[in-house]
Amino acid sequence: MAERWTGWKKSLMNNTAGDLALLNLKTASSSIRGAASLVLAMLIFSLQDIAVKWIGGDYPVLEIVVFRSLIALPCTFIFLRYEGIRGLPTTQQSALEYLRGVFLFISFTTYMMGVAALPLADVAAIRNSGPLMITLLSVVWLGEKVGPRRWLALIVGFLGVLLIVQPGSGTFNPGSLFVLVATLFYALNVMITRKLQTTDSSATMAYYSSFVYLVLAFVLAPLAVVVGEIPAAHPSIAFLFRAWTMPTLLDWMIMSGLGLVWAGGMYFVARAYTLAQASVVAPFEYAPLLFNVMWGFLLWREIPTWMTVAGALLTLSSGLYILYRERHHGHKETI
Repeated sequence: MAERWTGWKKSLMNNTAGDLALLNLKTASSSIRGAASLVLAMLIFSLQDIAVKWIGGDYPVLEIVVFRSLIALPCTFIFLRYEGIRGLPTTQQSALEYLRGVFLFISFTTYMMGVAALPLADVAAIRNSGPLMITLLSVVWLGEKVGPRRWLALIVGFLGVLLIVQPGSGTFNPGSLFVLVATLFYALNVMITRKLQTTDSSATMAYYSSFVYLVLAFVLAPLAVVVGEIPAAHPSIAFLFRAWTMPTLLDWMIMSGLGLVWAGGMYFVARAYTLAQASVVAPFEYAPLLFNVMWGFLLWREIPTWMTVAGALLTLSSGLYILYRERHHGHKETI
């Protein structure tokens, strides 16, 4: 009897060990697929920078936003249908939805204005300060507690931003300020998204933001007529006030394709965070830096300066450290 019990016990332990090994294998596989999905999303989004830099010298930024939104808005209905929502979505927090849309519109528009004036590597390097701003706003806006180690990481990260932007130097490019503004408003959008995600689906938020994009682009379109083109203006400013012109068929396809790029990128971002834990895939949000360096060199022979490389390493290191601390200790724990 004792021998039979021992045999059953060993068999149970072997089966349990096998189940755990299978579970770990499935988890690892999901994590790999999640990371791959996010990297693919970042690659798709990097095509947006290429498109804007390619045609940005011929059209105003608001015209590009209009054509992009005309495609992106219908795409949101696909997401809504996927979530089981028919017709127009509803929300109990319409004010926050519209405010989030305004913030995203400002972020997207100023980001494109920065792309028009800066090497792609510089744009991505400055954009990497996003997690730093989100952490800082979490303290100011949400009252989250941050200990001395994360404060040190924030300081190091923002020093990296200063190395890239180089304010007051002869190489300072005002376009970097537009990317910083874009990053700030993106971080503000994240704060609002945290409040909305308890009541509204991602498809609902995508619909409202795309709708606001389209409305604001049409409302602000007369700026190009009222102000007119400014002689010898900085490329970012010229991009805002350039006169509207009828795009060629190819350029129209590129502008409209930005809406499909957004839809495809958002799908793979959602898939990434569905397949794997956020703490596992979040570090791959920094992949655009590599892609932008690659595209900048291949298409425009842009080579990052040593200051850009040093600043990017500082912002990257501090951002990854913050992600590491949040993964092991949580957002609300004092370090």
